Amino acid sequence: MKMKIAFASEENKGLESMVAQHFGRCPYYIFVDVEGNLVKTIETKENPYFNSHEPGVVPQFIAKENANVIIAGGMGPRAIEWFEKLGVQPITGISGKVKDALDKYLGGKLSGAGPCDEHS
Repeated sequence: MKMKIAFASEENKGLESMVAQHFGRCPYYIFVDVEGNLVKTIETKENPYFNSHEPGVVPQFIAKENANVIIAGGMGPRAIEWFEKLGVQPITGISGKVKDALDKYLGGKLSGAGPCDEHS
């Protein structure tokens, strides 16, 4: 099964980047294409809405990149709703390095999204 997983990131270090705690205000997104459990490509993109964003623009950006999943530390309830409407599975409550979160996700150990405290 092929899929693209997006990670909100604080750094431009690929899989070594730290997962950002606020998905919409992170400076980068790491996009990882996987086939089964094999990483095929890794691409880092700057957040085009880093300095200012309106509700829905970041979820639409992630969806246009053909991501199936977005993984972040935190996310507001409206963003979660946007992702669900766009067919992108949001996963929140994640910290640490992107590579560790990727391993946990591929191992079936990550799922679910809830609004972070500052947004609920």
